[in-house]
Amino acid sequence: MSSSDHSDHQETPAPRRRVASNVDEELEELARRAKHGDAVALDDLLRRIQPEVLRRCARFLPYRQDAEEACQDALLRVARKIDSFKGDSLFTTWLYTVVSNSARQTYRSMKRRSAEFPTEAERMPHQRDPRTTSVIAGSRIDLLEALDQLEKDRPNLVAPLVLRDLCQMDYNEIASELNLALGTVKSRIHQGRKHVRKSLAVT
Repeated sequence: MSSSDHSDHQETPAPRRRVASNVDEELEELARRAKHGDAVALDDLLRRIQPEVLRRCARFLPYRQDAEEACQDALLRVARKIDSFKGDSLFTTWLYTVVSNSARQTYRSMKRRSAEFPTEAERMPHQRDPRTTSVIAGSRIDLLEALDQLEKDRPNLVAPLVLRDLCQMDYNEIASELNLALGTVKSRIHQGRKHVRKSLAVT
């Protein structure tokens, strides 16, 4: 479809193409080779992405042991699901979705373990509770719990919000990854933030 002066108002699907300017071509090539069954490339890929995956997980889970657990889960998911990477968007874009899912799943596991073994937290009384620490607001609020509530109420708002505010992805990258119009992405992020703030306000 050709562009026009009124394109900003059209809700046409965003083209699924590369949109990032700083592309690590070597990493992308490793991902393409791994996708097609190259075991050596997969090993190299996992080694290359491990530090960045850990850093991203730590944005969700500030307590390092929990971030490391989420990191290992994310790397395992990459190894098992690399063949599902379509290759029509950046590998790093696909990876950030895997990371966010792993981090949030780790948080849910933490909640279950906490309920089963409530005395565990008492052994580390001076540690921050990662379930009530927000990297966005920097205060003792339950951001991940708010995201889980948002997923129950408005599930279509979660992915754009997480990819933008926690994975720090560009709006165009998010539109490409989710196959949504840019205006739709921005609107959902705006709505998601409002819902999350409302949840945090009553925490």
